[in-house]
Amino acid sequence: MKRDDFLRSKGTGQRNLLLSRAVWEFASDLEHLDSIQKQFVEGSSRPLIRDGWEGSGADYSDGRQLLIQGQQVMQDWEHPLMRKLADNAAAPGGDLLEVGFGMGISATYVQEAGVRSHTIIEINHEVAKRFATWRGKWPERDIRLELGGWQDVMGRLGQYDAILYDTYPTNEREFVETLGPKAPFLAANFVEPAAAHLRPGGIFSYYTNEIDSLSRSHQRILLRHFSSFKVELVTGLRPPPDCNYWWAGTMAAVTAFK
Repeated sequence: MKRDDFLRSKGTGQRNLLLSRAVWEFASDLEHLDSIQKQFVEGSSRPLIRDGWEGSGADYSDGRQLLIQGQQVMQDWEHPLMRKLADNAAAPGGDLLEVGFGMGISATYVQEAGVRSHTIIEINHEVAKRFATWRGKWPERDIRLELGGWQDVMGRLGQYDAILYDTYPTNEREFVETLGPKAPFLAANFVEPAAAHLRPGGIFSYYTNEIDSLSRSHQRILLRHFSSFKVELVTGLRPPPDCNYWWAGTMAAVTAFK
């Protein structure tokens, strides 16, 4: 705003209209967040992510949650959200790539929906062992694991009809870049690779960390790589009071179409 050429248009009316709209949207966001903040859980402090995520122990805590390095990677309150994401991704019934296995919640829903092939990327070695046990439920199906981070694995993979993204940051820098104050949404860094590995008409379904809508920056990133998208609101989520990665009872689920 201090620059003379900031948002300089051919007429002051155009500039004022654009600035007024931006300010109105910002105020509307703040007012809405204030109206729903009573629904938020208290939350808890998150420990820093140390190096060596790949070899860190995976604590499944009686099937209720997955902890790695003290991080709450996944919890069982996510079932309604995981079902929605999985059902959307599995709709084409073709070849599906899933990034992140975790507790196998979304992977199970994918198998229940039915796909031609199911490839899962997982970086943690103990979680990969859990996958091997889970894999035994469907011995005749085309289910395979790619061990490593998606940044290292994607280059050797081909094209898919759908991609489901639900993974947790594996180092502190990635956490800040994907869930920090300047991060548009969790999967922002993965949008371009997802589009590159989808066939025409392919589907990208992902965990957003958006409460009930999509920000304008989120939409711009999507439309840079996809032709269209739909947004659905998943309600009835019940994160526990000490959850440190989510705090509200709703989340927007996005399906982007290449």
